[in-house]
Amino acid sequence: MLLGREGLPLASTERGYICRCVRRLVQEGTDVKLKPIENQVVVVMGASSGIGRETALRFAKRGAKIVVAARSEAGLRSLEGEIRELDGEATAVVADVSEFEQVEAVAQRAVDEYGRLDTWVHLAAVGLFAPFDQTQPEEFRRVVEVDLMGQVYGAMIALPRIKREGRGALVHISSVVAKRSAPLQSAYSASKHGVDGFLESLRVELLQEGWNSISVTNVMPAAINTPFFAKARTKLGVKPKGFPPSYQPSVVADAILYCAEKAPREIVAGGAGKGMLLTQRLSPRLMDALMVRGGFGSQMTVEPKSTADPDGLFAPMEGQDRAEGEFGDQTVPRSYLTWLDTRPALKWSLGVVGAAVTLSALRAKSGSAD
Repeated sequence: MLLGREGLPLASTERGYICRCVRRLVQEGTDVKLKPIENQVVVVMGASSGIGRETALRFAKRGAKIVVAARSEAGLRSLEGEIRELDGEATAVVADVSEFEQVEAVAQRAVDEYGRLDTWVHLAAVGLFAPFDQTQPEEFRRVVEVDLMGQVYGAMIALPRIKREGRGALVHISSVVAKRSAPLQSAYSASKHGVDGFLESLRVELLQEGWNSISVTNVMPAAINTPFFAKARTKLGVKPKGFPPSYQPSVVADAILYCAEKAPREIVAGGAGKGMLLTQRLSPRLMDALMVRGGFGSQMTVEPKSTADPDGLFAPMEGQDRAEGEFGDQTVPRSYLTWLDTRPALKWSLGVVGAAVTLSALRAKSGSAD
């Protein structure tokens, strides 16, 4: 018998509601039936470099029709050329995600060119590496405008168009710092926390409205070897880098394509990121101590860079229109944990086998003890 507060039996309506919730939890991620990628029209925001560029190329290889957007016109043109070499179909739109009207123009271009919008992938971001007491208000505001409000604008504009199709996906790329902030990245971490909170709220609202056919996914990469660090503004006196180990952009791109078809709630791209978030859940104070000990120097290279050097905080930075960054010799080419997360049937099968082996070993040990 199910009991409610004060040990009293639950009414039948309450029992029914709880049972429906349990069924929904068991079936989570299986109710959304998204189109195969080759039948999708996809918008990739922040496509001129890094993860966005790699993601656009992989969508093209799979046969999706793509609209690619970024601030860098040169980067978009070169990307279009690479997509054409793959016999893919893409349309480029120059846009700054901090401007609502420019984001709206990207979505409308997708509808005008291809008749619909199925999947919105939002990656555009800027970076600032600086102690908080050296951060200027306009710098903090700019990071929030791009990294948080840009994501909000994207969802706000994409949703009505996706609803017209009756199903689709919002795939928002935040970061592991959406769950655990990093020192020297206060503005970036705050923005990514905001993205996580925004998506949680939006997901529940869509479920309450009955939109089980629209997925909302938060992709949280660990450190990725992209030009993001070269383009970030830094007040550290040197070029910044990500927490080691870093991963190749393909690790995240593969996860994004999985989300566009299979609609998970969230996914961490990079096993080191999963380890970081597990430590944070187990003991935030331990994570604080680890950050104090290793979270500062590990984000610094030895190559000088001053605030007078070019960066991409307020305007596009030339010469960075590529997928991979400068840390290839320090980069892990793949993440087996992320690979496993994109194959849930195999993951659960391995879990069952592991549990069975453990149980068998415990029984054997118990028998020998007797």
